[in-house]
Amino acid sequence: MKKQVIAISLAAMTAFSLMACSGQKSEGTASSDAKVESKDTKDGDLKETGKLVIYSPLTESMIDEMITKFEEETGIEAECLAMGTGDALKRIETEADNPQADVLWSGTIGTVKNKSEYFADYKCANEDAFYDEYKNKEGNLTRFDTIPSVIMVNTDLIGDIKVEGYEDLLNPELKGKIAFAEPSASSSSFEHLVNMLYAMGNGDPDKGWDYVEKLVDQLDGKLLGGSSAVYKGVADGEYTVGLTFEQGAAQYVGAGSPVKVVYMNEGVIFRGDGAYIIKNCANERSAQIFLDWLTSKETQEFMNNTQYRRSIRKDVEAGDAMKPMSEIKVITDDETNTAEHKSEWLDKFKEIFTK
Repeated sequence: MKKQVIAISLAAMTAFSLMACSGQKSEGTASSDAKVESKDTKDGDLKETGKLVIYSPLTESMIDEMITKFEEETGIEAECLAMGTGDALKRIETEADNPQADVLWSGTIGTVKNKSEYFADYKCANEDAFYDEYKNKEGNLTRFDTIPSVIMVNTDLIGDIKVEGYEDLLNPELKGKIAFAEPSASSSSFEHLVNMLYAMGNGDPDKGWDYVEKLVDQLDGKLLGGSSAVYKGVADGEYTVGLTFEQGAAQYVGAGSPVKVVYMNEGVIFRGDGAYIIKNCANERSAQIFLDWLTSKETQEFMNNTQYRRSIRKDVEAGDAMKPMSEIKVITDDETNTAEHKSEWLDKFKEIFTK
C-alpha cells in the first residue's frame, strides 16, 4: 500500500510539472482555485525525493484530519511531526545544512519572522483572495489563517465574576485560577503578552508592563508548559479562565463543553498564522502544492467549519463558534517592532515572574 501511494504521488507531481512546462495553469485536484504554479523556480529545478515531511505545532487531531484530506485530494503522501513552534524552529535551524522537513505548518508571523532566513520564497496561487493585511509581502511568509488571542472561561466555575477583558482578570477572586503558559515555549502565550502590552498600554507596549506585573501576581506562581495545557486546563475545570488562541477555545465550545470565548474589550490582535517552505528542502514542489491546497477556498471552508481556524480569505465567513470580526474591537501592533523586541520582552517577563 505504501509503494502504491508513493507511485500516485510521483504521478501527480509529474502531471503538475508537465502542465506548468506547457504554459497551462494546473487547477489542482483539491479545488478549482488551488492552482499549482511555481512562481520563482523552474519546475525542472525542483527536486522530489519522496514523502512530504511537515513540522507542526497544531493539535494532533487537526493534523490527522487535514493530512488525510490532503493526501486524498492530491495523491501526495505526507508525514507530519507534531512539536511546539519553538522546538520546530530550533530543529530547522540545526538541520539547515541538511533539511529533514519540507514545511513548517503553523507558527505566528511574529514568532517565525526572526528566523525567516531558513524559509524559501514562494507566493501561493490564492493570494488575490486574501485580505490585504494577510498577503505575503515578505516573499517567504505565507499566511493560511488568522488566530486572535482570547480569554477562555469555564462557565461552571466563573459564577458571578465578570470577565470581559484583561482588566477583569485582576479580580482577587481569580488569583491562582488563571491558566497561562510560558511565553518562550508557547506562541499563544507570547502573542497574548504582545496583545496585552499594546492593549493595556493604549498602543504603546512600553506602557503595558505595569499591567503585566499585576497579572503575574494573579498567576500566583503558576505557569503552564504549553498552549494545549491552557485550554485543556480550563475545559477540565482545573482553572476558571485561560489566556489562549481562539481555536483552542472555540473547539471546546463547538464540542459542547462548559466554556465560552471572550474577546477582550480593550482590544484584540488578529495575528496571521503561517505555512512556510523550508529552504533547500527535498520536496519543494510538493511543498508548494501543499501551500496552494491549504489556502484554496474549499480547504479554507473545511478548516474554518471543522477545525475552528479563522480564514484569511475574503470569500469565507467565520464559523458559528467564532464572533464576527466586525463585532470585535480590533487593534494592531507593529509586527517589525514585535519581532525585534521578542527576546527582550521574553526576558523581561521571566524577570517579573521569577522575582
